[in-house]
Formats: sequence, structure tokens, C-alpha cells
Amino acid sequence: MKWQQVLLDDHFDLRKLNKYGTLMTLGNGYMGIRGVHEEEYPEQTRGMYVAGIYNKETNNAPAEIVNLPDLVGVKIEIDHEVFSMMSGKILAYSKKLYLDRGEMIREVVWERNDGLQLKMTFRRMVSKADLHVLSSAITIVSLNKDISIKITTGIDGQQTNHGRQHVMEENVRVFNDRYMQGVYQTSHSKQKIALFAACKYSMIDKEYFTSKNRQLLAHGEVTVKKEQPFTFEKYGAIFTSLDQDIPEKLAIEAVGLEKIKQLYQDGYNQALQKSEQVWNDFWKDHRIEISSPNEMDQLSIDFAIYHIEIMTPKHNADFSIGAKGLTGEGYKGHVFWDTEIFILPSHLYTNPSIARQLLHYRYSRLPMARKKAEMNGFKGAQFPWESALSGEEETPAYAAINIKTGKRQKVASALAEHHIVADIAFAVIRYYETTRDDQFMIEEGLALLKETSAFWISRTVKQNDKLSIKNVIGPDEYTEFIDNNAYTNYLAHYNVQQALRYMEQFAIVDEVFKQEAEHFMKHLYLPQVNEDGLLPQDDTFLQKPYIDLAKYKQSQGNQSILLDYSRPEVNEMQILKQADVVMLFYLFPQLFSKEIVYQNFQYYENRTIHDSSLSKAIHAIVAMRCGEKDLAYQWFQEACLIDLGANPHSSDEGVHAASLGAIWLAVFHFLNISFSEDSITVQPTLPKDWSKLKFPIQYRGRKLEFIVENEKLIVKKVGGAPLTIKVKNEVFELTKEPISVQLV
Repeated sequence: MKWQQVLLDDHFDLRKLNKYGTLMTLGNGYMGIRGVHEEEYPEQTRGMYVAGIYNKETNNAPAEIVNLPDLVGVKIEIDHEVFSMMSGKILAYSKKLYLDRGEMIREVVWERNDGLQLKMTFRRMVSKADLHVLSSAITIVSLNKDISIKITTGIDGQQTNHGRQHVMEENVRVFNDRYMQGVYQTSHSKQKIALFAACKYSMIDKEYFTSKNRQLLAHGEVTVKKEQPFTFEKYGAIFTSLDQDIPEKLAIEAVGLEKIKQLYQDGYNQALQKSEQVWNDFWKDHRIEISSPNEMDQLSIDFAIYHIEIMTPKHNADFSIGAKGLTGEGYKGHVFWDTEIFILPSHLYTNPSIARQLLHYRYSRLPMARKKAEMNGFKGAQFPWESALSGEEETPAYAAINIKTGKRQKVASALAEHHIVADIAFAVIRYYETTRDDQFMIEEGLALLKETSAFWISRTVKQNDKLSIKNVIGPDEYTEFIDNNAYTNYLAHYNVQQALRYMEQFAIVDEVFKQEAEHFMKHLYLPQVNEDGLLPQDDTFLQKPYIDLAKYKQSQGNQSILLDYSRPEVNEMQILKQADVVMLFYLFPQLFSKEIVYQNFQYYENRTIHDSSLSKAIHAIVAMRCGEKDLAYQWFQEACLIDLGANPHSSDEGVHAASLGAIWLAVFHFLNISFSEDSITVQPTLPKDWSKLKFPIQYRGRKLEFIVENEKLIVKKVGGAPLTIKVKNEVFELTKEPISVQLV
């Protein structure tokens, strides 16, 4: 049955322009185009980003994803007056993103001060069928007067990254008095971008082109009668020097020109139809269905899946996923541990080849990781905290200037937040355990495991009869430069342990490494639960003073505690930004007893502000495992509101990509599912308000579908060998026929 899911903005509000510009981004993994209005408004941030296109402002600056010349903006003049919803009266307004087909539609009924009434419909799509294509359509109907209309649009090279200009204009041209071309090059990385645009009018009196001040513009003028619809369509195409789908002997200019000609011939509706079919196929395999009295539950998971899909560059294994996807310039488009720990699992269990591709991004940058380790006096590979295209460390050296002191504070993450090395190794291990992809392990995985292990072995220092990992930052970024962070130490130990295990499994002989690894595992200090039942987050955390955090928990996500305390002061109190020990419990659910996990969960959550978007969904998963179903559901819902909540500025700089991945993970873990070779154990623990959950996954060549409804579990399989399903200590053999198990 055909389904439809709509993200709705039903009220024009200048404060929400950038939030909805982010949330309603259209994309396909190759490009992302912010869902802003066609017409200009104060502080509205336009954005068109292509995966892999990064540039540095200066040699010493970090690379940032480039905000490319704009193809979306349209200036509309009615009777020689520029249309703006800031003037006149808005009689009706809705802006909708159709998640099911990747189309944005805005409908406006607007009244001018002199009584003229217009009905305007704006449509826009980025093709999922053709990575290089975008298209838009505008329909204008005057309800009560004859009017003149002037449309001005084209390729606007005045776009910047908050004032930083990254592209140089090489040439602009118009072919056949119809097809616009702009060719640009990034100033430092020397990447070439060719943009194309063409306009089609349902009627036209006059059309001409101009080029000035980095803008190549088409101007169309027409007079229309009352109630006579005027339709304008614009087509766009993007090609870059990084494209791998261009025949070797063809220039991107030639390919792009042919593409825009074809788009002009086909029109908006045909482009949309082709794209919609690909979206339909995608959703058949990926959509999770939730029956809940709270409609936000279904919207949130649809929204998360949609954005994970449009941020993932499936077309090129040399790219990865930035912390804001392709929706904004937050974090300069950089890649963090977010990708491996929070986003990659959704691909691993739905399209594992994409998970492998994301790991290839890290493997291909091993030379730069080795270089970074060597520069810091370590062995092996030290992956950067923030990465872009090159694999170099891209974390800014300094934060913004403190307006009270006039000084910049150093950014500590690149200096000490080294757990990303083990996070990447963890993802390698999880990928192999799930897929048994021997080829990957032989070609790439073993090298990643060995090189990351060598880093940890060299990173330790001897302290008494133990090895310590000193001067680190764990996942909790409010606790800086501490020793023996539990999360970091346990993951480092796991990293080395599994490297040794898989080297032996694949008969890789390295006696020196083996001796070093065994010594490391034997002597590495692993924090233990103390007499109070607490696992120390690090060597000193439990000795620090505790303060009441109720005030700051009420404004979580805003880092409001830094208005009352300096970072050094926060560092010396029992204050967590996000899950740390709880994050360890999430990754290793069997490491400690359920009682210990629950006790520590309560202790550390009481000291956690949840100022990071990564925190809430992880707490929801661990709460579910602890039997706190109501609390788990509460935190799941709060995680869903990080982007979709009422805060008008929550997502101005882009979506919270890791949070969206964690929302998927939370629903996945409500199934309470675990894997062991060719068997799966399922113990569903759904929120009590959910009457049904339908969840598709892939596992070792099988397409599986889990349906929990009316206290019953149904499991279906398409393809692959039979599979053992364990439910409530019962064992079932899943073959071609579904199995059905009563849960109570």
C-alpha cells in the first residue's frame, strides 16, 4: 500500500528559516541542497554541497565543505515589485517535505497591500535516479488582477561559507540562448566544479541573459491575465573533477551540457517520476513501521532514515559522512567518530556493502594516520579527530574568541580525544562479525586493526606494574586531559585483543607484534568496579565535587553551564556532557552484570547534562536493557526532538547526523536483538504505547523482517540459508516459511 510521510512547516517565521532550511534539505548522497525559500530573506543561509568538495581558506586553516554557487534562488517581481512574504499579508502558508519521494512543496496565498491576491506553488527535488540532477517548478496564479511577472535566476557565484570565498570563477557561458554554464575551481584544493541551469516558461514575452559580479542570470518577463496560471521550471546539473561516473575522455563541461539539454526536454514531472521510483524501491527495503498514538515516533524514524540516506555518498568509496551530513556548514563538514559508532550500523544491518565502503574511507587514509602518529611520537595509525578529504587532522586549533577575555581557547579534541582510533577498530570488528567478509578483512580490515593496535601499545606508559593511558579525553568532553578513561582503556584493550585474534585466524605471523600485544593486554590498567559498586570514569572523577545540575538539565543541548563556569572549573567537577561510562555499557552489554550497569547508569546519568546530541538515544538503549521501559521511551522521544523539536535554532547549521543514527539504533535495540553466527536471539522490549513494530534488516545474505504485534513476534526471511531464531529460550528454524511466536 502506498504510504506518505510529510514534514510540515505551517507558519512562516523568520526565526525558523534556517532550521527548516536544514530539516527540509533535499539530497542523494552526491549533493545536498538546503530547503530554503527561493526568494531572499535576512539571515537565510543558502547551501548547496557536494560530497568530497572541500577547500582551505589559507594553508594553515582547516578544510571545510564548500558552499557552492547557488542554483535555487529566484527573484520574483510582480508589477515591478519584488515578492517577499515580509510585506503584504499571508492568507495561507504551508511548506512540506515529502520524505517518501524526496520532494519539497511550498504553497502560499499572499495578498499585496493594494489587494492583489496571488496563489503560488513552489516545488523542488533532487534526483535519486541521477546523482547530478536537481529541478524546481513555480506556478503563479493571480486571483483577482492582470499582472506582469519578471523571473530572475541562474547560477549565483556570490555564495560563501559565512564570508569565506572558496571558489574562483573560471568562465560562464550561455549556449543556444538557453543553457547556462558556470565553471569554477576551489582556490586551494583545485577541485573543478561545472554547474548548469536552464529555464522553461509556460509563456514568455521576453527573455535575456546577463553576467556580472559572479552571477550568470536569466531574466524572463511576461504579462498574465487574472486566474491564468503561469508556470516556470528550472533545471540544474552539477559535475565535479571528483566524479567517477564520467567517461575518461569526456570533459565534465561536455557531459553537463548534454545533461541539461535532456533535462530541459524531459521537464520537471518526468525527472520527479524517475526519482520517485528509486525512492519507492529504497523504502521497500528500509522503512521501519511503528504503530503509536504519538505520530512523532513514526515521523522521527522516517526522518532519520531519509537523512541518513541522503547524507551517505554511496557513489564513491573515497568519501565519508560529515557530522552534519550535506545539510549545512556545522563542524565544517568534517567526519568524526559519529560515522563509525552511530551511523554505520544502520547501513551494516540494511546494506552492508555501504558499511564496508565507509570503512574503506578510513583504510585509504592509513598513510596520513601513520604520519600523524609519528609526528606525535607514537607508532601505528592515529586517525584525526576531525577528517575531511585528505585524511589530515582538520580540527581547528582554536575555538572562537572569548568576548570577555579577548583570547582564543585551544581546542583540546585533536590533542587528546584519541578514542576515535579504537572506535574505528570497533566498527571494523563489528562489520566482520556481522558479515564474515573475509576478503575485506584480508585486504583492509587486518591492516586497520594492526595499525590501530600499534598506536595503543605505543600510547601507554608504565605506572607501577600496570600500563596506563594518560592525558586523554573520553566521550565526555567536559572532562579533559584525564588518565585511564574507562571507555578509552576498555576499547583500546578490545582493539588489541581482536587484532591479535584475527591475525591468528588469518595466519598472519608477526612475533614482535604478538609479544607486544600480549604484554599490553596483560598489563593494561582496566578500571574496576569499586566497593561502592561504581566503575570510575577515570582516575580522578569520583573524587571531584558534585553540584546540583537540575538547572542545566532543563536547558540541555545549549551548554548553558559554560555561562556560569569556565571549562577548567567544569573539568574539576562531576559533570558529564554526554554518555561516557554509559557509552561503554552500550557497546559492551555483557561486560558487567545487569545490577552493576543499572547502578552506574543511575549514578552517571544524574551527573550528565546531555549537552551533546549523541547522548539521549544511547541512554534510551541502556535504560531499556536495564528494564526501565518508560524511561527508555522518554529518552527516545527526547532524542527525536533534538532536530524536530520546537527550538527554532536547533538545527540552523545542519542536522545532528549521529543523533539520527542513534534514533535508528534505539528502535533497533527495542527489538532487543543479538547475533551469534547463524542464529539470532530476539527478546522484544517495546515501549508500552507501541502496538506494532515492523523492522527490516539484512543479515549474511538474507532479507529479514521482524514484526512485533499483539504480543506476538513474526519473523520472515527472503533468500539465504536457513537461520536459527531464539525467542524466550525457545529455538526455531527459519526457512522459507515465517515463524510466529507468542511473547506472553
